[in-house]
Amino acid sequence: MKSAKSLWFAILSVAAVAGLHLLPSVGIPIEPGVLVGARWWAIGALCIYGYRNNSLTTWILLSMVIGMAVGYDFPKVGSNLEILSKIFIQLIKTVIAPLLFGTLVVGIAGQSNSKQVGRMSAKAFTYFIAATSIALVIGLAAINFSKAGEGIAIKSPAAEPVFLPATDLNVQVDSVKGTAKLLFHGKELSSPPAPVKQNWKSVILHIFPENVAKMIYEGAVLQVVIFSLIFGFALREIPEHHRKVMLDWTESLTEVMFKFTGIIMYFAPIAVGGAMAYTIGTMGFDVVWNLVKLLGTLYVALFIFIMLVFIPVLLLFRIPIGKFFRAIYEPASLAFATASSEAALPKALAAMEKFGVPRKIVSFVLPTGYSFNLDGSTLYLSLASVFCAQAAGMHLSWETQLALMGTLLLTSKGVAGVPRASLVILAATVNQFGIPEWPIAIILGVDALMDMGRTCVNLMGNCLASAVVARWEGEFDDEMANNSL
Repeated sequence: MKSAKSLWFAILSVAAVAGLHLLPSVGIPIEPGVLVGARWWAIGALCIYGYRNNSLTTWILLSMVIGMAVGYDFPKVGSNLEILSKIFIQLIKTVIAPLLFGTLVVGIAGQSNSKQVGRMSAKAFTYFIAATSIALVIGLAAINFSKAGEGIAIKSPAAEPVFLPATDLNVQVDSVKGTAKLLFHGKELSSPPAPVKQNWKSVILHIFPENVAKMIYEGAVLQVVIFSLIFGFALREIPEHHRKVMLDWTESLTEVMFKFTGIIMYFAPIAVGGAMAYTIGTMGFDVVWNLVKLLGTLYVALFIFIMLVFIPVLLLFRIPIGKFFRAIYEPASLAFATASSEAALPKALAAMEKFGVPRKIVSFVLPTGYSFNLDGSTLYLSLASVFCAQAAGMHLSWETQLALMGTLLLTSKGVAGVPRASLVILAATVNQFGIPEWPIAIILGVDALMDMGRTCVNLMGNCLASAVVARWEGEFDDEMANNSL
């Protein structure tokens, strides 16, 4: 009740302030100081609602508004708050290697060795790879079409000139060769060497690890993935008593890193506020339009993915379309509201079993899909990575974008357990391709809204995968499906 009252108070305050800001446009002058005071009155009302509601998503959205107000009303203060978002990104980067290692090793070494599970695994992973590959392509196509990140590049400050005392400088002329050298204290001043262009051999060689500590320090995400895959397969080959000890440790590491990420996310509202204050303070409100375009691009791309992938798959495997969507409506709504697939897992398991998928199949495919079939997250990651490049003013060739897609196909596994954990993979990916990290701080402002959509599609995709594998195995119960809600 208190939360509802504070929400209405906040809505009325924002509406009143918006009306006040419209008065100058109709010829009624308002003192600038009055407008500033009114804006902060509305923000105070929003903060009261945030205190009463007390959810992380609410505070992230409120911090975005507060940061925008700080950047607009106090641009000098806002331009110094970038450090808050940088702290958050650095903390996120510490999670990358251990989280990828833990989730991939558990996903490989933790599987049973039975023939039926092996057969289901082959069929499930065939579907997983096909679906996530299409999701990546749709994400790349969508962001290249909308160009949501273009026009917001923050120009790097010009390098400060270095003045050398004229008395310490002299020119050495070679009259024979017709050349001249500029010397400082007797040493030649030369321009920095041109960057060495990598060939295809060095690119491939860089994929494979040579030193565990080095790959973690450099954030070489592909090297971490290759090491984790080999480690997981090796763990499957050792005796059971040794494997259990290492697998238990790896599962514990994964759980700790999920909690670690959850703790870091409590700093997200402060990071969002700092990022928006810095962005608005240095570039004005133009960037807000880019964020709206990014949000719209994601949801349009998710809808296209559902229409181009989910619907044809339902038709191909003769799964009732209307009854399927009615069956998953409740768990999908829960996933959308909580932005966590884990919260909707129990309801999804029960819904698909009632829909006609045998328990032995749904209990295997759904949890496995939570690590390896993140359709919404992979689509988001391809879209967000290119957005970061566009925001930084970088042009990525199609060859680079295809390499980016291949990297994301491997690295986007195992991050469904924590809301907004896709930021971990996004930070790793942009670092791998030399894309600046500062646009991630801008994305933080609307990431909570994007996380709801991509998590919902993740859950829908895994529910569909369980039905597909059941049909593929010849064990889908059509009678139960037709008699379901």
